[in-house]
Amino acid sequence: MAKITKEAALLYHSQGKPGKIEVVPTKPYSTQTDLSLAYSPGVAEPCLEIEKNPQDAYKYTAKGNLVAVISNGTAVLGLGNIGALSGKPVMEGKGLLFKIYAGIDVFDIEVDEKDPDKFIEAVKAIAPTFGGINLEDIKAPECFEIERRLKEELDIPVMHDDQHGTAIISSAGLVNALQVAGKNIADVKIVVNGAGASAVSCTKLYVSLGARLENIVMLDSKGVISKARTDLNEQKRYFATDRTDIHTLEEAIKGADVFLGLSKGNVLNQDMVRSMAPMPIVFALANPTPEISYEDAMAARPDVLMATGRSDYPNQINNVIGFPYIFRGALDTHAKAINEEMKIAAVHAIANLAKQPVPDVVNAAYHVNNFSFGPEYFIPKPVDPRLITEVSCAVAKAAMESGVARIEIEDWDAYRVHLRELMGYESELTRQLHDTARRNPQRVVFAEGGHPNMLKAAVEAKSEGICHPILLGNDEVIAKMAQQLDLSLEGIEIVNLRHPNELERRERYARILTEKRAREGFTYEEANDKMFERNYFGMMMVETGDADAFITGIYTKYSNTIKVAKEVIGIQPGFKHFGTMHILNSKKGTFFLADTLINRHPDTETLTDIAKLADKTVRFFNHIPVMAMLSYSNFGADTSGSPVKVHEAINSMQKEFPDLAIDGEMQVNFALNRELRDAKYPFTRLKGKDVNTLVFPNLSSANIGYKLLQAMDPDTEFIGPIQMGLNKPIHFTDFESSVRDIVNITAVAVIDAIVEKKKKEDQ
Repeated sequence: MAKITKEAALLYHSQGKPGKIEVVPTKPYSTQTDLSLAYSPGVAEPCLEIEKNPQDAYKYTAKGNLVAVISNGTAVLGLGNIGALSGKPVMEGKGLLFKIYAGIDVFDIEVDEKDPDKFIEAVKAIAPTFGGINLEDIKAPECFEIERRLKEELDIPVMHDDQHGTAIISSAGLVNALQVAGKNIADVKIVVNGAGASAVSCTKLYVSLGARLENIVMLDSKGVISKARTDLNEQKRYFATDRTDIHTLEEAIKGADVFLGLSKGNVLNQDMVRSMAPMPIVFALANPTPEISYEDAMAARPDVLMATGRSDYPNQINNVIGFPYIFRGALDTHAKAINEEMKIAAVHAIANLAKQPVPDVVNAAYHVNNFSFGPEYFIPKPVDPRLITEVSCAVAKAAMESGVARIEIEDWDAYRVHLRELMGYESELTRQLHDTARRNPQRVVFAEGGHPNMLKAAVEAKSEGICHPILLGNDEVIAKMAQQLDLSLEGIEIVNLRHPNELERRERYARILTEKRAREGFTYEEANDKMFERNYFGMMMVETGDADAFITGIYTKYSNTIKVAKEVIGIQPGFKHFGTMHILNSKKGTFFLADTLINRHPDTETLTDIAKLADKTVRFFNHIPVMAMLSYSNFGADTSGSPVKVHEAINSMQKEFPDLAIDGEMQVNFALNRELRDAKYPFTRLKGKDVNTLVFPNLSSANIGYKLLQAMDPDTEFIGPIQMGLNKPIHFTDFESSVRDIVNITAVAVIDAIVEKKKKEDQ
């Protein structure tokens, strides 16, 4: 983890627009009609509906997706009682986490009031605004009473995350650490160092999960909390022990199975860890300096199961694994509360997730080959995209089963899809592609079977039921890599094209290719040599029907791939060129961009072919193309250079396809701004239409254009490159393609193969 300096932190919060969050309109506001609907007089209608039925506030306002993060600044991080205003950066940060991890909007509210009764009244007075309240950075013991009263007196979810967030995540970690250690929670001896809000809440949740009070020893700054002491508040008295033989942490920890530290750094030494039971569990959660460092704990006891609050060591206890998704599930059921049942459901959902195979996006984020359940991975990572579905669904179900939900979720599959789409993990188009491919999976050859991303993608596509993968490569190398990545090759065919067993097939392919290209100078000897190359061999598998589709390009030069594709597969009748397209899924809709990969300096004939292929491809994806052919000038303004080629291609397309919505040449701002285009150029075929297909004048502009958009907006999904115009389903990847990119292209290739087979059946 990079060292954070004071200067860097202050610059981060001050540069550009100060702070970290803002309010963004969700409805149109550009016309007078829009404004009349947004405010007076149109706004009166939802007001009257809510007056008749208060629950309609969830229907007509942002209440159902709005959480208040509220603090009085009396216990801000490790900074203490620094005041409400000083704590505002933390509250904004919490709002940012709610938004980026669960799509929840937040108002941060800093209340300058330390008196619990007055603070409670202030929160109650503003509560109608919100669907939930997250209490933050309020010191103990006042925080216990504040939360208890607000939960009793309000009918929306209230949670003090400093207490329950840490409790839920550490409980999930404890459940799994105990499983790794082979221990039962009812039998283990637990020592808790710290008696603040987090420590008390954690330990109470451990008891709810089966830990026994008589097996728990809690310490505060004065030592062991025992019944002999007279200085205990209500929360501490609950955990007071009968034992009189222990007074210090050193005495208490001897023979202990579990240490939970929520106190201060460096209070646990190596000798104390050595005195613990076999396979001790140490949760040293003081931050940034834990009660004992990871290095010291491991040196003292190599069998220790360790968790900290830090991201630079294994098993981070991080509240962000819980609170966004707990509120997500609560909000989506319009819950009246966050109760014990919902918290325990979150514990088990988080714990179970750590036992499942880890998505590649998580491994990539931490630069490891593969996390797997065990001593160094028993808590999911914060970047795991499955948390939104697993935890939110578990919490929502618990809300319904425990009777605090106002609405019922009936279709859980649809709810999961909604959550993934909400966070941009899956678009409707991607889901449709995968669902279609799953209905009729095809045999897909992956050219670079020994590349980690290609191998992972093939395994993932197989597990998702998208295809029957065939990997090209050295079987021993692939098997070794699969073992290193903890991937199962069950049901996956591996073809070592250089193996003697493939001699007959190489010779057969060479004869077929020679016959096909004999008049173009191909000899059998030359063709036979080419069969030792992945692209030739793999494409011949598709050409001969030994496979249905082919994926290549992750480390193959495009110039070579293009040449091989033309020789082996050939271009569709009626065309002299083929191309590629990228699909862009953004908040503004779905857009199709061509040609992003193949044709470097297209002439008029090539541009015409690209436009025709783009028309076919957009329809292939069940969209009606509205096409703009782009240039740096508009409609004949420049009479030389590349605009002329585009101008001529448009003339050809409009004559051949009089009903096709296509026009140009035009600048991209006119293509994408309907009002601007219609006002300036009312004669176009695109009048009144929103463009969804952009044909670029050359490869440089197309490639730069889509990569610029990709770099500028990481939240926008790109699918591609998608091949257009070859006789068989041959598809390409970029060399920087992620595993998910390759899986998406695989789904496209499968659908392409399905359509290809259907055409043959219909002929």
